[in-house]
Amino acid sequence: MPSFWRSTRFRVAATAFAASAVALGAVSVWFVLQAQGRLQSSAAQLADAHADAVVQLLNTGARPADLALLVRDSIYEVKDRQGTSVASCPVLREATLAAHDTDVTLRPYQYDRSALASVGCAPELRGLDDDLTLHVVHADSGDSKYDVYAGVSIDPEGQAAVDAVRTTLVAGVPAVALLIGVIAWLAVRRSLRPVEAIRGEVAEIGAHDLGRRVPDPRTGDEIARLAGTMNTMLGRLDEAVTRQSRFTSDASHELRTPLASLRTQLEVLLAHPDRLDWRRACENALLDVTRLQDLVADLVLLGKLDHAGPDRTAPVALSEVVDAVVTGRSGIDVEVSGTPSVRGHRSRLERLVRNLVDNAQRHAVSRVAVTVSTVDGQAVLTVDDDGPGIPEADRERVFDRFVRLDDARDRDEGGSGLGLAIVADIARAHGGTAAVEDGSRFVVRLPELKTS
Repeated sequence: MPSFWRSTRFRVAATAFAASAVALGAVSVWFVLQAQGRLQSSAAQLADAHADAVVQLLNTGARPADLALLVRDSIYEVKDRQGTSVASCPVLREATLAAHDTDVTLRPYQYDRSALASVGCAPELRGLDDDLTLHVVHADSGDSKYDVYAGVSIDPEGQAAVDAVRTTLVAGVPAVALLIGVIAWLAVRRSLRPVEAIRGEVAEIGAHDLGRRVPDPRTGDEIARLAGTMNTMLGRLDEAVTRQSRFTSDASHELRTPLASLRTQLEVLLAHPDRLDWRRACENALLDVTRLQDLVADLVLLGKLDHAGPDRTAPVALSEVVDAVVTGRSGIDVEVSGTPSVRGHRSRLERLVRNLVDNAQRHAVSRVAVTVSTVDGQAVLTVDDDGPGIPEADRERVFDRFVRLDDARDRDEGGSGLGLAIVADIARAHGGTAAVEDGSRFVVRLPELKTS
């Protein structure tokens, strides 16, 4: 089993945790910065108003020494161009005034409350018990003789709310991200449970129990489609193994018969050399060898068709294939309509036509007809005879391997039962079909090659 750290559940959960942590963290930082920015913006607007009030008083001719009486409950500092403080609520002189338009923190132990009260400083300074954050701005007087610095405290309640939100988010974002990761882990584990059931079932399926199927969750999702595909694949494997087993058994039986006949003839010939006609015995043995050779050739061809990969194909005129097969044969009527061509393997197409013509001649009374035509974009080959025909119940079975109908069970006359099976496999390998229609009419349909 894969380690926990390499499992899909852990990787998905870790990805969900990381992604949610980054997303929630980014949103939280943006939210806190926006809230803090609003507090500072509000304080900056008030500080600008206070600075403008001081500047207006100076511009109207007020003396800096009179500002303490004229401007009540304000925090300000006025300096001349030499940088000397000429009027103030004696607070900002302790601050770094060069860093204006920023926040300045005031601490209570640095100031004399009585002095602050005597000059009319703001109430929050007179009752200064905790650190106080001011937002400081800078302005020039109209005659540019003085620099005016004014400060307004950040709303303490608003700052406390922002600080509380910041603390909550610092602890809450990892917790929520972890919760999302846990939920993702549980969801993936539940989703993968059918996959584990499928894996376990497949692991137990062997070559001798391909009839088993994996459980279908019937959820209609990708896992259900996977189960359906696995069951379809197992069905094909089961069919292929069953077919291969039956084919091997039938092939062994078919090979055993001519071999046994050949051995018997040779043994009798060797045991009684003076009682048998050697020439006749050799002719019979040669017939068995020929039959055996044909059977092996058919088996080899079927094996190639079963495991055929991409093959070299070329345009083939179906009428030329028919002419090559029927040349030299008597009693065969050929009719060609149009010039249908297919893309395929010429020698195998000749084998297809030869097997159909041989089968028709074997069962015909007096006539065999071969027709080549084009119907609905398909090349159609029809081989018909005036024989008794094939019963409707056997028209599909006749293309199975080693199948002989009742009137063709004689191996000398009926063959090995592989001819029509080869026809069906060759047609299928070329993207077409083979079927029996209307008794003794065999019809092969192949995709017609389009010519530009």
